[in-house]
Amino acid sequence: MKLSVVIPARNEEGHLDSTLEGLVSHLDTDTIRSFEIIVVDDGSTDRTPEILSQWADREPRVRPVFNSGRNGYGRAVRCGLDTVTGDAVIITMADASDDPADIVTYYHVLRDEAECVFGSRFISGSKLEDYPRFKLVINRLVNSTIRLMFGLKCNDVTNAFKGFRRYVIDGCRPLVSPHFNLTIELPLKALVRGYTFKVVPISWRNRTSGESQLLLKEQGSRYLFTLLSVWFEWLLVRRDFRRADGEEFKPWTDGVTEEMDG
Repeated sequence: MKLSVVIPARNEEGHLDSTLEGLVSHLDTDTIRSFEIIVVDDGSTDRTPEILSQWADREPRVRPVFNSGRNGYGRAVRCGLDTVTGDAVIITMADASDDPADIVTYYHVLRDEAECVFGSRFISGSKLEDYPRFKLVINRLVNSTIRLMFGLKCNDVTNAFKGFRRYVIDGCRPLVSPHFNLTIELPLKALVRGYTFKVVPISWRNRTSGESQLLLKEQGSRYLFTLLSVWFEWLLVRRDFRRADGEEFKPWTDGVTEEMDG
């Protein structure tokens, strides 16, 4: 099962080298035989494009993509998703906040156990380092609201670090969120449309340099719009979008690959 890792990056010159070094090192030492790392430059004004070009010259599995349209986290991720060639897709951040070892865990879950994998920073076995207190309070309130609205067991839906089989992403289109609200649009659509998922504990640490692109006061109305849009689908028309009767999760095999391709 080929893996595609999608990384949106905007002004990440301070983290990009360490992020890519950690990823390539962990993926090379595991049993993942085929992978690509797609880094989407989202209009950076620092050395991020230069660093990407240097990586592409020496590591063919790192593939730069440049978002030439309007900027925004969601737009950058969607740009990357449009270019993936893998059977499984993992979306992670460029700021080295996510542990590369967890990407390996995600891959094995997607291969053997579920069609989606969501990491949680707030369950037994997870590790959380230097999470800003104010953001933590907002995070817990928003995720509690989402759990109540959809009856979910996952308590960290807003986390950007997620994995999907590629056909799940195709089954959730069209994706319309231009900013960080994509972090809830994609997983909630996947759940409403009947795809299987597993929640696993992950490690997270706050960035050590640069600024987060997530500005809470600018995102509130966008999150609310996305949340209500998918919730109305869940309440009113989810049967129109759910997968066909008889379709069910299967561990990845060559037979499944042939079926998907054919």
